[in-house]
Amino acid sequence: MPAALIYSNAALQWLEGHDTLLPRLAGMLAQDGVLAVQMPRQEAAPSHRFLRDIAARMFPDRFAVDTSPRVRPAVDYAELLAPLGDVEAWETDYIQLLPSVTEGHPVRHFTQGAAMLPYVQAMTEEERAEFVAAYDAALSAAYPRRADGAVFFPFRRCFFVLRRD
Repeated sequence: MPAALIYSNAALQWLEGHDTLLPRLAGMLAQDGVLAVQMPRQEAAPSHRFLRDIAARMFPDRFAVDTSPRVRPAVDYAELLAPLGDVEAWETDYIQLLPSVTEGHPVRHFTQGAAMLPYVQAMTEEERAEFVAAYDAALSAAYPRRADGAVFFPFRRCFFVLRRD
């Protein structure tokens, strides 16, 4: 039975093959059905770029750094889905206020739950400490702390909505 709505919030960025996956999902929609997707698009942000750069510098033979983003610009998804129906696509930077932390940088505390994991899980405790110190230093330059220790952190999201013809 075709779906009236397929909705994904911050999940499809983990999957490769958007060129085949998204038209396949759209094909599962009923006439006038809706595919609505939101994905983070942070690969180019300092918070994520520093992880790749520092890991490559400190451990050049350990990490295969893929610089091709999984989540592409919104216009790419509009182009991909336009033949399948009425599509709207956009990107928005949400400015998050990350609170002060007692140890390290607030952005590191934000990224350590997902973006940092592939790196630090492949390190010894000593390597991890050195990596985290270098990352915190880089973050301090890119995301200066406010007087209260908090940091404004822009976080880009890609959105698109397809209404199937």
